[in-house]
Amino acid sequence: MITTTGLTKVYRTGRSGRSRGHEVTALDGVDLHVREGEVFGVVGRSGAGKSSLIRCVNLLERPTAGTVTVDGTDLTALAGRGRRAGKELRRARSSIGMVFQHFNLLSSRTVKDNIELPLEILGHSGQERSRRALELLDLVGLADKAKVYPAQLSGGQKQRVGIARALAGNPKVLLSDEATSALDPETTRSILRLLRDINRQLGLTVLLITHEMEVVKTICDSAALMENGRITESGTVGELLAVPGSRLAHELFPVDGAGTGPGGTVVDVTFHGDAATRPVISQLSRTYNIDISILGAAMDTVGGRQIGRMRIELPGPFEENVVPLGFLREQGLQIQIVDEPAAAAVAVADPVTEEPAGSTDQPAALTKDGAK
Repeated sequence: MITTTGLTKVYRTGRSGRSRGHEVTALDGVDLHVREGEVFGVVGRSGAGKSSLIRCVNLLERPTAGTVTVDGTDLTALAGRGRRAGKELRRARSSIGMVFQHFNLLSSRTVKDNIELPLEILGHSGQERSRRALELLDLVGLADKAKVYPAQLSGGQKQRVGIARALAGNPKVLLSDEATSALDPETTRSILRLLRDINRQLGLTVLLITHEMEVVKTICDSAALMENGRITESGTVGELLAVPGSRLAHELFPVDGAGTGPGGTVVDVTFHGDAATRPVISQLSRTYNIDISILGAAMDTVGGRQIGRMRIELPGPFEENVVPLGFLREQGLQIQIVDEPAAAAVAVADPVTEEPAGSTDQPAALTKDGAK
């Protein structure tokens, strides 16, 4: 549904007279693929290029190079050379809704009138605008707020109005620019539930940017990690959690803990599906009569599935634990050796399925757009 290829955005600042000014590369050849009907999250720290990316997707920012294709239409081919969008680009943009971080509601208009504004610009009749606005108010749970003004609403209610306005033109794609970062945790959860419900009811493709890992865990089907204007990891959340060495997986489920002393083997174990509810570690201990130290653990529900990570320490060096580690793999678990000497040994023996801890390379199991 959304594809960017070689997307580059360079900002030029401070140009005056003979001075060429300073160039800042916000996007550096971004390749991204968002499948139809999924919720895709782009996560990264401030300055990573997330906002530039989402604004280039609907061409609010014109890319310096590369292409943006939405629902089969190459938007960059429609952009033209002028600063203002042409008729064809405006028409294509009508299939893309945008939810902003700071709501951007008009204080002089009622809630209903704010939602009607995009339809007014598109030339719909007053009756059509009114009917659609009331439908959307009901959808976002604000049917009783049609005649009030934004100043009378809470932050969460304002964002619900912003979502309703973004849906006014029946878009196929919804873009969310840090839509929950200005909200308290409980309101954030309610807005995320609303976005997920809308995604399921309307079949919308949702692309959101965020710096909050909780957002990714709560509603995203797929995710990408963005750093210094580049996508460094991308894939479905399940794929990322299953790939040893994934930095996104570590951020989603941070599990730390140092070994109890020299001579042990420290292992990160990722649990999925049925394995998350089975007593696998206790079975391992009983089967091989070994004492296992649990150094850290995290468990949560992602996409309706229980997923967890655990850091454990097995007694003895790696060579003595090959069979117990094989037992864990047979149970459908993903493992990553944490201590460096053992990790190096595993990497040499099996470079495809295991990666040394701390690797920053692209996970071997994923391509750049997340496909296996």
